[in-house]
Order: sequence, then C-alpha cells, then structure tokens
Amino acid sequence: MSMHYLTTAELAERIKYDARTIRERLKDNVLLEGIHYIRPFGGRKILYLWEPIERDMQLHSKEESIGVPMAGGGVCHG
Repeated sequence: MSMHYLTTAELAERIKYDARTIRERLKDNVLLEGIHYIRPFGGRKILYLWEPIERDMQLHSKEESIGVPMAGGGVCHG
C-alpha cells in the first residue's frame, strides 16, 4: 500500500482546517508522530500521512460518546 504524504498546507486544504490550527492544536494532541506524521530523514520538515488521518477521522466521528484520545490509539471514556 502506498502512502500519500501531505504538507501542512495540503492537509489543511483537504480537511478544511487552518494550517495554523493543525500546527498548534492538532499536532501532538490528535495527530501523533509515527502514526499520523513523520519527519523524513530526521529533519525538521513534517509530512502527514493521509490514510491514517482519514481512517481516524472516520473512526472518531462514529463514536457515540465523547472520549479523550490516547497516545496508543485508544480512547478514554469518563
């Protein structure tokens, strides 16, 4: 399976969020390094992985109750 790599601006356009919101609020809170984004060659540049982001957006929109996303991919309810 090939991955689609997106810059912050490209991701912002796809999910209709401001790029600043992605950098300041979503990155490292909802979008996790190694799952939703990578830093190729150990550099500063960030590339987002579209498939895991799309999967998790759909997964969490189907949940009935509000929960806190956990680093391992689970959700804490309560």
